[in-house]
Amino acid sequence: MNGKVTSVPALAAAVALFGIAQLSWAQAGNWPTRPIRFIAANAPGGGLDIVARTLSPKLSAAFGQQVIVDNRAGAAGSVASDIVSKSAPDGYTIMVASLGGLAVNTLLYKGLTYNPLRDFAAVTWTTSGSNVLVVHTSVPAKSVKELIALAKAQPGKLAGSSGAGNAGHLAAELFNSMAGTKMVHVPYKGGAPAMMDLLAGQVQLVFSSAPTAVPQVKAGKIRGLAVTTASRSVVLPELPTVAEAGLPGFEADNWYGVVTVMKTPRPIIERLHAEIVRALHMPDVKQLLLTQGLEVRTSTPQEFGAYMKSEYEKWATVIRNAGIVAN
Repeated sequence: MNGKVTSVPALAAAVALFGIAQLSWAQAGNWPTRPIRFIAANAPGGGLDIVARTLSPKLSAAFGQQVIVDNRAGAAGSVASDIVSKSAPDGYTIMVASLGGLAVNTLLYKGLTYNPLRDFAAVTWTTSGSNVLVVHTSVPAKSVKELIALAKAQPGKLAGSSGAGNAGHLAAELFNSMAGTKMVHVPYKGGAPAMMDLLAGQVQLVFSSAPTAVPQVKAGKIRGLAVTTASRSVVLPELPTVAEAGLPGFEADNWYGVVTVMKTPRPIIERLHAEIVRALHMPDVKQLLLTQGLEVRTSTPQEFGAYMKSEYEKWATVIRNAGIVAN
């Protein structure tokens, strides 16, 4: 005989693994048979909560089982991520999370037990939310190039931010790095108090979330210079991207996406992906999310997983170079 002889223990192990795989696929074929827990990594009314509650009734109808939104706010999304990472890989726990909760927090906070690349299986990107570079009306800069020139002429004078390690702060630090400027980080507990001080002229600029910035820009109370995403925002189409306005290659997307637990059977992930993407492209869902400054953007699980990895690596470099620490 020319073939290799397989040992009895090895054969037994192979049979056992085959049996487990068959069981997983059989379970996936009947899935779901009970309600699905849809964790939103912030409090009711926040952007992640809005996405989850917009999708929940659509998914309940598609699956024939209730998809129940469970808000788990805390530690900038880390509480929710920790819960999901410890859940059973059976498709009954899914989460809508953001750049911070998935790709950044483990770079900022010590003692977190989950790993964004090891513990979560990507399902799909859901939305792209641009931050908006806005300045107080007293700032003479009318464009990104003029702002860069002003910041270089007055290093350490221009200030603004919305919190340590959040999307706005990271966008500002990436801007500093690429433009060679030294604008000052002034931490706030959120976007709303940062915007209040910007309106009052206490700070000169903020990289603000679109839902917070758009009403003030449209009212003429602050000046919008650019959006941070790779393409223009449909919410403020008149504003250029930072990349096209003076910093080629700049991109800071405040993205949201759905993940579940690693080792969840592939057929379940594919079913979740198909139904979530179908729901996101329903006209009423797209319009509702757009009113919140969130543009629908979907992907395959593989594309979203690769993007999560690239974002982790990108912001790890920014955080390290800027010396950002959570407070």
